[in-house]
Amino acid sequence: MAESGFKKWIITITVIIASLLELIDTTIVNVSIPQIQGNLGATITDAAWVVTGYSVANVIILPMSGWLSSFFGRKNYFLTSIIVFTIASFLCGNASSLTELVAFRILQGLAGGGLLSTSQAILIETWPAEQLGTATALFGLGAVVGPTIGPTIGGYITDHAAWRWIFYVNIPVGILASIFTVMYVKVTSRDGKDKPIDWWGIALLAITVGSLQTILEKGEDEDWFATTYIIVLSCTAVIGLLLFLWRELSTDHPIVNFKIMRHRSFSAGMVTSFILGVGLYGSQFVFPVFCQNLLGFSAQQTGEILLPGGLFTIMMMPFVGIMLNKGLPAQFMAVGGMILFFIFSWFMSGSTLVSGTGDFFWPLAIRGIGLSLLFVPLTTIAIGGLKGAEIGQGTGLNNMMRQLGGSFGIAGLNTLIHIRVATHRNNLLSNINTYNNYFTDRYNSLLHGFMAKGKSFFDASKMAYAAIDGTVNKQSTLLSYNDAYIVVGWVMLAAIPLIFLAPIVKGQKAVADTH
Repeated sequence: MAESGFKKWIITITVIIASLLELIDTTIVNVSIPQIQGNLGATITDAAWVVTGYSVANVIILPMSGWLSSFFGRKNYFLTSIIVFTIASFLCGNASSLTELVAFRILQGLAGGGLLSTSQAILIETWPAEQLGTATALFGLGAVVGPTIGPTIGGYITDHAAWRWIFYVNIPVGILASIFTVMYVKVTSRDGKDKPIDWWGIALLAITVGSLQTILEKGEDEDWFATTYIIVLSCTAVIGLLLFLWRELSTDHPIVNFKIMRHRSFSAGMVTSFILGVGLYGSQFVFPVFCQNLLGFSAQQTGEILLPGGLFTIMMMPFVGIMLNKGLPAQFMAVGGMILFFIFSWFMSGSTLVSGTGDFFWPLAIRGIGLSLLFVPLTTIAIGGLKGAEIGQGTGLNNMMRQLGGSFGIAGLNTLIHIRVATHRNNLLSNINTYNNYFTDRYNSLLHGFMAKGKSFFDASKMAYAAIDGTVNKQSTLLSYNDAYIVVGWVMLAAIPLIFLAPIVKGQKAVADTH
């Protein structure tokens, strides 16, 4: 039964706050890793598990969230997730060792995974069918803007307070969301409480998704299959996936209901959500690293550059919801979003070492508009044919696919950049010879400049070659980041045909079918 008036809006605010907590914490820690490393006396590799542990736990719980909502009741599970997330945030802030911090981050990730999909399911059931386009757009604000503003908030807090406050700030927000949940979110039946628990399914899901996510998070750092534990996890993920699929398709009470894949719209939505994750999180990964490593921007400056793009997304989301409510087909809007994302990538692939904040404004604005045209329509396509209990299962699987798409995108782009740096460096070094007038002019200019400062010919020559080598390294890295941008763009453009795997229905009809 849909809500109306004040209660509808207070529930909407509550679930958006809860989902923002989870999504911001996905990226807020990233910029604080050096401070955490120094404060807790850990290596940078070990400190990175603060991010990895959260991501692994988060992705494990997402596909289970529908079953957990059914077993405990949606309100009970949602409220428990908020409380556990808030407590885990306090424990993270109080951690006295890296081991404690990683353990509490895993607990936070398990609770956070229950917030995202449950928030979306509550929102879908709160709004009337004819307004669900607007409701999905409001939820999309958190899903798209959360990962974008996370580094900005994290950078600001770390620069002006201490890294522990990136966790403490969750506490008052979590308390407020808990109070609103108790007061306004309606109780749902516990349909799964008397059914057998699929313990084998839970174990196989945790092993499979946990192994896969760890591979994607740590593979590049560990040189992929050159490391024994990555090989072991890869074998575990493949075998675990096959056993998990067999188990879930053969049991009467599965932890993940793959039967909802019979809906062609949902299956197509799963694939396109994966692609959206590649574009959203992949571009979100490349841009800050590019700005900070090559252009010398601070984390806070980088976040401030990203902020206008997020504002464009916020401004466009209500418009997208209105267009869906009026019946504009979701596929048409998604195609426009894919094209805009390609345009953003094409502009960014022309970046240089002297690019400034003004050069990024319009490309990031185009990206922000493109994301607003992608998230809501693709979500509408995915959930359009689901009803009742299938909504919780569907939102969990759909969110998991978007998160996995992001992990695949980041891992793939990280590897691509690593490979292309070596390729571009070799190509540029072929021009470092005495037959190249540009090289000799540059070398002689540097040589004479260093000698004019009192250096001997031998020392000045070494310094000139070192300066040229540094320029080659910077240019190689720049070209590699530009390659990464254009790859993201082509992936998004190539995904357009996948959008039409789902039958074309008007936005209002798609969301009405959920009720």
